Amino acid sequence: MNPPAKSFRPPPTYNNRVLAALPKAELERFSRHLSPVKLNVRDQLLDGRARYAYFLEEGLASVVLTLESGATVEVGVVGIDGVVGLPVLLGAENMPGSTFIQVDGSGFRMDAGKLKEEFERPGQLREHLHRYLLANLVQSAQNAACNRLHNISERLARWLLTCHDRIQSDHMPLTHEFLGQMLGAPRTTVTLAAGILHEAGLIDYSRGHITIKDRAGLENVACECYGVVRNEFRRLKLL
Repeated sequence: MNPPAKSFRPPPTYNNRVLAALPKAELERFSRHLSPVKLNVRDQLLDGRARYAYFLEEGLASVVLTLESGATVEVGVVGIDGVVGLPVLLGAENMPGSTFIQVDGSGFRMDAGKLKEEFERPGQLREHLHRYLLANLVQSAQNAACNRLHNISERLARWLLTCHDRIQSDHMPLTHEFLGQMLGAPRTTVTLAAGILHEAGLIDYSRGHITIKDRAGLENVACECYGVVRNEFRRLKLL
């Protein structure tokens, strides 16, 4: 005879900003639908269709579009600030692009239909996710301008700072090839830009790893887009 299944006990506090913002009564109801998950690099979370939504407690996910040529470009990142699965909230059954884990971590998985059901209830969850949707619209618009108008060193600094805000660690396991895919630039171009930041004493990098040494200096190098998006996330109490 199999032993009875263990019920999920929510942690005393959550790192995820959406979950941490919920009042106790709402969180108690909501947490019954959460399942703890370990998230490894390259794990696919969304790919055209979404069965589940994910609340990250640590790690980082990338939202990526792939063109007919096979070129890829990142259009968003999700960490402890939000939820993977925003299109579900808008009733979308299909969506372009894919979302996968870029820095491994852990979090909670929830049935996508159940999240939409909870989102449609009046309460703090709906209010907080509305703010997160708004912040992501600002991020997407600013990233479009950034990718068109700013040089690779500015964009790399902006991207590293964006990741740093969400994983809250100076050390990030990221290869130059992977950075090139995210920034939509050749690997050699990213290597050159990383070398410039390294020579300036802002980062260290070795094979597959980047460490931020001087965050303030990195902010001075980053284009204005980083500050615009960060300030919007802060205004909406997401960072």
